[in-house]
Amino acid sequence: MADLALIIDEVRASRGFAHKRDIGSVMARLADTPAVPGGTANGDDCAVLPDPSGGGHLLFAIEGLVRDFVEAMPWFAGYSAVMVNLSDIAAMGGRPVAVVDALWSDGEEMAGEMLAGMRAAAERYGVPLVGGHTNLRADSAQLAVSVLGRAARLIQSFTARPGDVLLMAIDLRGAWHDPYPFWDASTSAPADRLRRDMELLPQLAEAGLVDAGKDISMAGLLGTLLMLIECSRVGAVVDLDRIPRPVSLPPGDAALLRWLATFPSYGYLLSVRPEHAAQVAARFIEADIACAAIGAVTTGSRLELRDAGERATLWDHTHEAFITAGACHA
Repeated sequence: MADLALIIDEVRASRGFAHKRDIGSVMARLADTPAVPGGTANGDDCAVLPDPSGGGHLLFAIEGLVRDFVEAMPWFAGYSAVMVNLSDIAAMGGRPVAVVDALWSDGEEMAGEMLAGMRAAAERYGVPLVGGHTNLRADSAQLAVSVLGRAARLIQSFTARPGDVLLMAIDLRGAWHDPYPFWDASTSAPADRLRRDMELLPQLAEAGLVDAGKDISMAGLLGTLLMLIECSRVGAVVDLDRIPRPVSLPPGDAALLRWLATFPSYGYLLSVRPEHAAQVAARFIEADIACAAIGAVTTGSRLELRDAGERATLWDHTHEAFITAGACHA
C-alpha cells in the first residue's frame, strides 16, 4: 500500500510542479492581451488558430529546454525538443506541418550536437525542419523549438466532464534516460512505428471518440491531470494501483514516485465518455501501447488519490490555483 501522505508531499514539492506553477505569474501579465478571432482560450498544449485554408484549425506549439539538460545531453536535448512538440500537436488531435528552432551555443561543437538531434527526430517522425535562429557566440547553451500543425477536430483541456473515464496511454517499450526523469521509448524505436503511433490521437479525435486530454508533460501524470481538471473546472480521482508501469519498476513508494514524475516520450492522459472508453483503449492496446482506466472525472475541484481503500486530496484548484491566473495556459 502506498503512503499517500508521502506521495502527496513529494509530488507537490517536485520540480515539475514548480515549473508549471510559474505559468500563473506569466498569465497574470498577459491576461488582457487580445484574443485571436476564432482561436481558443489559453490552457491547451498548443495555441489554436483558425485555418485560413478553410475548415479545421492550425496548431502552434513551442518548448524551451532547461540549460542543464541542454549542456549535459545536447544531442538528446535536440531530439527531445522536436519530439515533445510533436507530442503536443498529437495531444490536440493534430498532425505536424513543420519545425523551426532557436538555439544559442558557445561555438559550433555543441550547436552541431543539438542540430544533429533535431534532424534525427525530424527525419524519424517525418516532419521537415524548415529554419530558425542561430547564435554560436553565446555564453551558454539554450534551445527552443516550435512546431506548426493542423487538426480537423480538437482534443482540448476544457472539455473533460464529470463521469468521464480517465485513460492513461503510455509506451512502455523504453528505458530511463538517467539522470533525468525521461522515459525514452522513441530513440530506439522504428521510424514507421513512431509515425503510426502519433497518428492514433488525430484518428481518435476525427472519429469522435476523444475530445478531452493532454500529453503527459514535465509535471508528470498527476501534474498533467491537475492542469486538465483546472481548465475544465472539474475534479478527479486516480487509483494509484491502476497506473500502467514498466514490469521492471520495483515495488515501493520511491519507485512509484519516480514513475509519477516521469516525462514519457509517448504518454497521454485522456478524459473519455464511458461509452467510448473500451474502444479508445483497444486502439492503443492493438498498437502495443499500454492503456488503462486509472480513475474518473468528478464534480468539484479536488484531485484525489486512492490506494488500498485509502483516499486523500492532492490538490483543490478552487482553494489553490495551479496554473490559472484568470486564464489557463500550458
